[in-house]
Amino acid sequence: MVRLAPNARNRGGSYSRKELQKELIKRQGHNRDAKSETENAEKTVIGVVEPWTPGAYTALKALLSARLCAAIWALISDCDETYNYWEPTHYLLYGKGFQTWEYSPQYALRSYTYVLLHAVPGWIYSSLLQSNRLLVFFFIRCMLALGCSGCELYFYRGICKEFGANVGRLTLCILVFAAGMFISSTAYLPSSFAMYMTLMSMGAWYHQAYELSIFTTAISAFLGWPFAAAIGIPIAYDIVIRRQHFVMFGKWCLISAVTILIPMIQIDSHYFGRFVVAPLNIVLYNVFTSHGPDLYGTEPWTFYIMNGILNFNIMFIAALVSLPLYVLVSYSVPLSKKGNVHIPMWLSLSPLYIWMTIFILQPHKEERFLFPIYPLIGLAGAITIDCCQKLGSLLLTTKRQHYLNHTSWFALGVVIFTSVVSVSRIVGQYKAYHAPFEIFMELNRLSVEQNLPLDRPINLCVGKEWYRYPSSFFLPGLNWNLQFIESEFRGQLPKPYSQDINGTVLIPQDMNDMNREEVSRYVNISSCQFLMDLDREEETPREPRYSKQSSDWTVLHTVPFMDAARSHKLFRAFYVPFLTELNCHYANYTLMQSTKWKPKSRYPRPLIVPVDFFNLL
Repeated sequence: MVRLAPNARNRGGSYSRKELQKELIKRQGHNRDAKSETENAEKTVIGVVEPWTPGAYTALKALLSARLCAAIWALISDCDETYNYWEPTHYLLYGKGFQTWEYSPQYALRSYTYVLLHAVPGWIYSSLLQSNRLLVFFFIRCMLALGCSGCELYFYRGICKEFGANVGRLTLCILVFAAGMFISSTAYLPSSFAMYMTLMSMGAWYHQAYELSIFTTAISAFLGWPFAAAIGIPIAYDIVIRRQHFVMFGKWCLISAVTILIPMIQIDSHYFGRFVVAPLNIVLYNVFTSHGPDLYGTEPWTFYIMNGILNFNIMFIAALVSLPLYVLVSYSVPLSKKGNVHIPMWLSLSPLYIWMTIFILQPHKEERFLFPIYPLIGLAGAITIDCCQKLGSLLLTTKRQHYLNHTSWFALGVVIFTSVVSVSRIVGQYKAYHAPFEIFMELNRLSVEQNLPLDRPINLCVGKEWYRYPSSFFLPGLNWNLQFIESEFRGQLPKPYSQDINGTVLIPQDMNDMNREEVSRYVNISSCQFLMDLDREEETPREPRYSKQSSDWTVLHTVPFMDAARSHKLFRAFYVPFLTELNCHYANYTLMQSTKWKPKSRYPRPLIVPVDFFNLL
C-alpha cells in the first residue's frame, strides 16, 4: 500500500484516483537511476521527446514507388552504362553485343562477376517467361529499384537510431524526391552499386553492426568500384582507433577478402582467359598510368558544385555546410545530447567531405562519380535543417520548449520546396531528352507493323548520336545490327563481340587504351537500311542533315529533343510549365528508312532461345 504525502488533497477523508496515480508515479520516480531522472526531466521541461516517423512498411512503400518510377522513366544519361554494362549483359544472355576496350583480355579493367549479378536474374526471367528483350531490360531495372529501396530502408532506420526521428524523417523525404536519387537508383553502373553498399555500410555503422559494415564496404570496393573504399575510412577509424576492435576488424577484413575476392578472381579469370584482378587493374590504370582517365575529358572544380545543385538543389549547399553549422549549434543551443548517439558528428559526416575533396581534386570528372555519396548528401542536408530548427527555436522563443514545437513549419516548407524543385528537374529531363527511348519503341512497333524480315541482317546506323544508344535490348530482333557512320567524334568506339563461343577470351583487333579513333568501326552509309539522327540546323561534311536528303531517306518518325545550346539555362535544367516551352528550343530526333531498301516478305518469327551462358562457366 502506498502512503500518501501529508499535503495531498483530501476529499471527504479519501483520495481521488488521479491523486493516487500521481503519488505512485512520484514515489516510483525516487527509485530511478540518475540517467532516467534526467530523461524524465527533459520530457517535462522540453515537451515532445520523439516526433512521429514513418514506419518501416510505410517508408518502404514510399521508396519503392519512387524507385519503380525511375526504373520505367529514368533515362540512360551515361554511354558508359550502355556499352560497358548493358551490352556485355546482352552478350551473355543472347550471344551478341558490343565490347569496349576495358573488356579486352589485354586490359581487363571491368569485371564479368558484376555483370553476372544482373545477367543471371535476367536469364531466369527470360527463360521462365520467354519475354522479349525489352521486358528483360525493364525487369533488371525493377530488380535494381527493389534492391536500392531495401538498402535505403536500412539506412533510414539506422539514421533514426543514431540521429533521432526528426533527422530520419527529413532524410527519408529528401531521398524519396531527390532528382539525384532518381537518376542513380536504377542506373546499371558500379557507382550506383557502390551507392547501395554505402547505404548498407553506413546503416550498419549506425546500428553498431560493425561486421556487416566492414563486409558491405568490402563488397563495394571489390565488386563495385575500388575507390568506394574511401567511404569506409571513417568506419575503420571508429572501429580500430576509437573502439580498439583490432581483432574483429582484421578478422572481418580477411573474411571479406576470401568470400568476395577469390570467387571474383576465379570468374573473371575464366572469362578473360588469364589471371585477372579487375579492381587492381582499374586502380593501376586510373592512378599509375601516364594518361589514365584524363583522355576522356577534364572539368573545373566547379563541375561537381553545379552538378550537386542540379540534382539536390538547395539540399546540396545545405549538406556542404552541415558540419560547421552543427558545431555552431552545439555551442549555442542548450539541448542535451541523446543518450543513444555513439558516433561523433564530425566522424559521421566525414565520408561526405572526404569523397568531395578527393574527386574535386581529380581533373577527370563525371556525374556518376558522386553517386556513392548521394545518400550522404540527403543525410547531411537533413542535419542542416535540424540545426536550423534548433537555432530558430533559440532565437524565436523565450520558453524552454522542445525545438520541434515551433519550427516544424520551417522543416515542412523546406522539404516541400526541395521536393518540388527536384520533381521539376526529373520531369524536365524526361520531357527534354526521352526521344531516343521513344524512337526505339517506335522502331519495334514498325518492325511488326511492316512485317520486316527476321532471317537476314538489318542495319540501323548512328553517327553523332552513338552515345545515346540505349542498348541492344531495344533492337527489334537479333538480326538487327547497330552500325556506326562517321561523325565529328574522334575517339574510340566499341566493336561487336566475336561470335565465337569463347568471344570473351579472344583479344579483339583494333583496340587501344589511349582513346584513339579506330576507323575500322565505321561502315559506309549505303549499307544502312535505317538511320537514327538528331536533325540540328548546324551541319558539317561528316554530320549532314540526312532528313533533308529526301532522295535517300524517308522520315518515319520524329520526336522533339531539346537543343541545349539554344535554350535558356534555367528552364532547360528545371521544367516550369509554359515558361520552359517559351524559352527552350527543340530539334527533331528522327528515325529514317533508306529509300533504296525494299524489304522482302517476312518469314514466321523463330523462337529466340537465350544463350545458356552457364555453359561458358
